[in-house]
Amino acid sequence: MPVIAIFDIGKTNKKLFLFDEQYNIVLEKSEQFAEITDEDGDACEDLTALTNWVRACLQDVFNDARFQVRALNFSTYGASFVHIDKEGKAAAPLYNYLKPYPAGLQEGFYQKYGGEITFSIYTASPVLGNLNSGMQLYRLKYTKPELFERIHYSLHLPQYMSFLVTGRAYSDITSIGCHTGLWNFPQNHYHEWIYREAINEKLANIFPSDQLMHSQFQGQALLTGVGLHDSSAALIPYLFHFTEPFVLLSTGTWCIALNPFNQTRLTYEELQQDCLCYMEYRGKPIKASRLFAGYEHEQQTKRLAAHFNVSPGYYKTVAFNPELLSGDAITAGAGTDSKAAKSAMVQESAFGARDLNSFASYEAAYHRFMADLMTQQVASLNLVLHNSPVKKIFVDGGFSKNPLYMNLLANAFPKHEVYAASMAQASAMGAALAVHSAWNKTNPSSDLIELKAYSLSKV
Repeated sequence: MPVIAIFDIGKTNKKLFLFDEQYNIVLEKSEQFAEITDEDGDACEDLTALTNWVRACLQDVFNDARFQVRALNFSTYGASFVHIDKEGKAAAPLYNYLKPYPAGLQEGFYQKYGGEITFSIYTASPVLGNLNSGMQLYRLKYTKPELFERIHYSLHLPQYMSFLVTGRAYSDITSIGCHTGLWNFPQNHYHEWIYREAINEKLANIFPSDQLMHSQFQGQALLTGVGLHDSSAALIPYLFHFTEPFVLLSTGTWCIALNPFNQTRLTYEELQQDCLCYMEYRGKPIKASRLFAGYEHEQQTKRLAAHFNVSPGYYKTVAFNPELLSGDAITAGAGTDSKAAKSAMVQESAFGARDLNSFASYEAAYHRFMADLMTQQVASLNLVLHNSPVKKIFVDGGFSKNPLYMNLLANAFPKHEVYAASMAQASAMGAALAVHSAWNKTNPSSDLIELKAYSLSKV
């Protein structure tokens, strides 16, 4: 059976999928590794364990007579470099993007390169410390100069995975364009600071994200991709199947609204509201906004459970009941324009300050919480919807299964088509579809994404 192998490397779960030519998953392997510490005592990925697991998995599938592995690609979390020496060996730990960044060094960097506002606008990168992966290289240059000198190439994690198989070092635009501080979005090339600091010497040439390179594994021919950043990869199945403009609202701990049909330049106000740009796999910027809504939902449902003496997961049993909401709550945030969005946006909803004793039941309190949360979500979503032709909103992830969230979203956007979308392993699927034409002559199935429509509800 001809297949494509995809490694989907998350912070917690490491997975290998084999997809057949119709993109059905025919094999899945998963693993978790305990974190180790770097030389500063900060937690980081066990790169040796990860490398050995990837190689062992490949060996297993190549030895499995059921499969003919035609192609290979990778999807991994972003903002993470593997620094290799001239022999191709890791010269440093895989530093964690949550590692604290030296405050003085960061302040000096922005003073040198035009200030936080100007720099952030040009690079579409909010000031995020090590989450701006370019800043990791700047830190190494000035705090660990001997290590910096030993580095031949700094590869983002997806490209290191590809390097393990091909022996060829490349960069990829989806990793470069992911809040790294490396790319000048208006001018569509690396930012000048890369050259002034000689960082460009550590960055490999860019390889197209939708192409495959000839390689081999255990003496067998193999077409291998350069790998993609997982957030950009997760968008690809939607780009593949829908030609009309849409926004993808990917929900989890963070709710990230991705609008591939909004190429307007980021403003300072948008950056202040946690907007940024990702890079689509064909090199187009994708305006995105983020809201910490999944985390807030987790905290407030714990609070509700303790107050009403129910289990933390009790919210899953609550059906949408518009009669539990006042007219203003059922259309929370509806019609909010971008100016109102800026004033409405705060880090958390208003619910945290509400007195739970004022609610007659858990159901009533949970409805109020979700309405408050939706006010924030609508404000965040409007930041990327503004001045774009989008009429469809796709929601995937945890909140797509929440009837209150979905109904309130549909009420807030009565002029849009709102859908709950479900798709198995979107990042892995995206990494496979990105290189579809390079390995697969069949047409992908049109039912890879399941949609459930939501429409306006009235009290």
